[in-house]
Amino acid sequence: MKITILCAGKIKEKYFEDGIAEYVKRLSRYATVEIKQVQDEKTPDNASAAEEEKIKQVEGLRMLDFLKKVGRNDSFVFALVIKGKELDSVELSEKISTLALSGKSHIIFIIGGSLGLSDEVIAEADFKLSFSKMTFPHQLMRLVLLEQVYRAFRIRMGEPYHK
Repeated sequence: MKITILCAGKIKEKYFEDGIAEYVKRLSRYATVEIKQVQDEKTPDNASAAEEEKIKQVEGLRMLDFLKKVGRNDSFVFALVIKGKELDSVELSEKISTLALSGKSHIIFIIGGSLGLSDEVIAEADFKLSFSKMTFPHQLMRLVLLEQVYRAFRIRMGEPYHK
């Protein structure tokens, strides 16, 4: 199975990079993991709603371009959004197992930039996933997502980790 994390912007903090690298390494037993970063846009201070929407659109076009290049035949796309469906760790594991059994060999998780995802990217997703009603920094979300995907694979394989 292949897991792609599609996200806006680069990680700037070494401690996030280290944590992300650790979970990519752990996941390599179960799947090929790729992190695809599209360029993020600078958000000016006191940006208007229209300016913020434009920024989401530009970042969204870059993400949609990636999805077109990848193709959608064997892939399944999760968009991480606050208003998505919350799953617990076991439910996420079951979802990944079901996808694998149905022939979906490429799972793509999309994390927006600091302003979130454009409506067009959200519409393209097969599943809208929420980790919480709270807002998290997009850099931290990569680490949290990778830990949960790792946990899901451990649960799926019946291996100790989940409590």
